Amino acid sequence: MTLSDSDLSRAVSHALRHEPWLYELELDEEGWAPVEQLLAALRETGGDWATVNRDALEQMIGTATKRRHELDGDRIRALYGHSVPGRIHRRSVTPPARLFHGTAPETWVVIKTDGLLPMQRQFVHLSLDRETAVMVGRRKSASPVVLTIDAAGAASAGTSFHEGNELVWLADSVPARYIEIAE
Repeated sequence: MTLSDSDLSRAVSHALRHEPWLYELELDEEGWAPVEQLLAALRETGGDWATVNRDALEQMIGTATKRRHELDGDRIRALYGHSVPGRIHRRSVTPPARLFHGTAPETWVVIKTDGLLPMQRQFVHLSLDRETAVMVGRRKSASPVVLTIDAAGAASAGTSFHEGNELVWLADSVPARYIEIAE
């Protein structure tokens, strides 16, 4: 068996987003880890992992349908989805006027009162378009509810937004008054 890009992506995501200590990695305050340390940890697994190299990482990142990881010189990081303890610092940026969030209908009952909270993640994940929000919502329900976020209003009231990638935006939380069901 040969190591697939999706297997590599899952392992790298696990190492950089959820349990870096299992790979003996220390993430810096922005979530970066040394590429060689990550590769060494993956190679220790043996089997098909024994020959994983930087070229494999570059191919996995370059051919991915969703941009989840970023290489910069001798370091690598996950762009979003972190559940590690300790806060990954992101630079706040001005969001688009509106964003979307897909969720299960029963969750909407809580969101319309409490707003969007990051739950087990460091940030709330928002979609740039309705279609992506529907796709994300289907992970939680066969008939998801799509929410429209008044990102411009929330940002002007002090909510911090961060760009995850070209389709995913991140927020610390979003107050309920800036959320409604999409039409």
